[in-house]
Amino acid sequence: MKIVQVVAVDVTLETLLKPLIKATQNKGIETHCVSNKGPYYNELIDNDFYFHEVKIDRKISPINNLKSIISLVKLFRNIKPTIVHVHTPVASVLGRIAAKIAKVPVIIYTAHGFYFHEGMSNKQYNFFYKIEKYVGKFCTDYIFTQSEEDFEVAKSGKFLSKKNSDNFVHISNGIDITNKFNYSKFKKQSNINLRKKYGLSEDDLVVTFIGRLVKEKGILDFLDSYKFLQTENVKFIVIGGLPEGERDTETVNKLEKYKANKNIIFTGHIKNINEHLFMSDVFCLPSYREGMPRSIIEGMAMKNAILATNIRGSREEVLHGKNGYLFDINDSQAIAKYIDILSNNPELLNDYKKFSFERAHSIYNEEFVIKKQLQIFNKYKWGEKIEKVIWYMQFFICSVYFFTNINRYIYSY
Repeated sequence: MKIVQVVAVDVTLETLLKPLIKATQNKGIETHCVSNKGPYYNELIDNDFYFHEVKIDRKISPINNLKSIISLVKLFRNIKPTIVHVHTPVASVLGRIAAKIAKVPVIIYTAHGFYFHEGMSNKQYNFFYKIEKYVGKFCTDYIFTQSEEDFEVAKSGKFLSKKNSDNFVHISNGIDITNKFNYSKFKKQSNINLRKKYGLSEDDLVVTFIGRLVKEKGILDFLDSYKFLQTENVKFIVIGGLPEGERDTETVNKLEKYKANKNIIFTGHIKNINEHLFMSDVFCLPSYREGMPRSIIEGMAMKNAILATNIRGSREEVLHGKNGYLFDINDSQAIAKYIDILSNNPELLNDYKKFSFERAHSIYNEEFVIKKQLQIFNKYKWGEKIEKVIWYMQFFICSVYFFTNINRYIYSY
């Protein structure tokens, strides 16, 4: 059995899909990865992943998109997979069309967050809604959704054909809470060392942001909130950068003025996010659009109170007044207000941290997410074996029938 995982950029394979890919490999399923070749290529190869480079734009570009479809069709016909599993907005559309043309038996789409969202104009929303609906109907066998809202939208909108109408699966989202984000494995000394590195005192309240430094992630709203703070002992940690090929370079240029503030620390891309979240008290994601943000779950698992915009996905993870607060998009003053509340109420802050931790462990374990997907994959793993058994049985019956009749013919002659 072979599965092909299709994404636009290799960072998605490394940071989001690696646990699933390893799980399928451990089950004896040959798994191939397809994306643009980027900075994570060597790490993917080191993990013995089958990697195929296909240029896939992250925007609508008719000529380039057509070239991608042609390349994917050729690749799928060469690999002959049982399942093509697609992710990310543009790659998921191109990958499904190519898989349909190549007559791949099973096509699965994981909606990490439908591209249409409540912040769009009606015209934009309807345009992208129809793309998702019709590519779903004609080129998709299963839709996996991470958020419950997307699950309800896809099901009520009939994003699959009638024959596949029961193939909507809410898989949720999860992280590695056993190892990488296991709070109990971290020691107090790790916190002390990091605070010393950044010049933070023990009394400083640390508020962390993780994500691409682009406008739609709300990074400018987060940074602007600092000027509205009433509390003095607050430090901002900004983790992330601009991925290769990212179009929003304008926002990066605007970030320069904030770097003069000694209370705002830019780390760039780092690998020890877990240690930084262990040091952190509050995690803030003021994003304009999300599917089911993993960064919030990571913050929860490392005992952070959470501040997030009241949008799809985030409002499933954050219970207002339980493990943090929700606020409107573009509201820097609300961010500052809630940081002040948490800074001035240590007991409340600790209650939110504890609730976050418990919620992450009870709901967002990636083992649950992987298990749901493997159950679907295994249907077709056994299906192939059954088909082979049936074929051999038919061959045996036909052979017996043939030779029996040949003998009769010979003897009668």
